[in-house]
Amino acid sequence: MSKFKKKKRGMPAVNTSSLPDIVFMLLFFFMVTTVMRETDLQVESPRLPSASEVKKLERKSLVSTIYVGKAKDAKYGTTYNRIQLNDKIATPEDVPSFIFLERENQAESDIPFMTTSIKADKESSVGTLADIREKLRDVNALKLSLSTHKASEIKK
Repeated sequence: MSKFKKKKRGMPAVNTSSLPDIVFMLLFFFMVTTVMRETDLQVESPRLPSASEVKKLERKSLVSTIYVGKAKDAKYGTTYNRIQLNDKIATPEDVPSFIFLERENQAESDIPFMTTSIKADKESSVGTLADIREKLRDVNALKLSLSTHKASEIKK
């Protein structure tokens, strides 16, 4: 018989002392490498019309933006009536499919609160805006916002 008896030991506990370091390193990595998607404007930056009464939109995640203005690329023409949906130049006939795609990206409960924002250059044709509004009406996208900037106070 032996003088020393062996004790049965279970599995040793996993050392978690470096776990917070790893988590923060991964967090930092994803924060640095993630790119927030912004729309590349295919139309010139719209010079917005001014308005006396301006209201900010509440939930920007529920806003779909349609840009109207002069195309940067000359192959689309030189008029101020070009429509940009997401990252491409489109026609008013493409607006319903754009709205349906935007609705697919939202939760079912948020769809009634979705707003369509039109950022149109002040030189844009009213006929183009009317065509867009008609197509929005066809797909029951009735919450519409026209982007403007606040008119400065006129000094007397």
